[in-house]
Amino acid sequence: SVASLRNQVLGQLQGGYFTLDLRSARGAFETAPWVRQAQVRRVWPDQLVVRLEEHQPRAVWEQLDGEDQLVNTLGEVFDGNAADLDDSLANSLPVLRGPNGSAPQMLAMHTRLAPLFTPLGAELRHLEMSERGSWRATLASGAVLELGRGEPAEVEQRTHRFVASVAEVSNRLGRRAVESADLRH
Repeated sequence: SVASLRNQVLGQLQGGYFTLDLRSARGAFETAPWVRQAQVRRVWPDQLVVRLEEHQPRAVWEQLDGEDQLVNTLGEVFDGNAADLDDSLANSLPVLRGPNGSAPQMLAMHTRLAPLFTPLGAELRHLEMSERGSWRATLASGAVLELGRGEPAEVEQRTHRFVASVAEVSNRLGRRAVESADLRH
């Protein structure tokens, strides 16, 4: 909110209209949890105009220490509090877990894989990448799929073949549930 942002930032701003360091003012605004980028400029005769770009959450970044963060639409991890989100949005965000610095790659992989599960009526809820680059997907039903390593296109193709096979078999047998699968071999 404007009030909480003002309370957090005003104490960090030093100087008046002519003496305020705009770079440090921008940095003060960018330390706020939901602020991705800030632009600060002077407008004659006595205004300071601040333009803020807010992080748009796209996924939860699961930390080993339990202090989860959020991932924005650009794959950047930020310190926004998931409790600040609308309940429907918070419950719909996928969870990503992987090595430090891998959030953009993981968000891109989630974007590639999530639509593949539509024929099964399933939703990709959790995507994990090991330190060695092996992928694991967990569906909303709790089914765990070991997707293995490889280039994104390889993993996507392997997953697509699996989903097509399962959809065909499920239709023949009249069952829709997958509990686990290992696509590594």
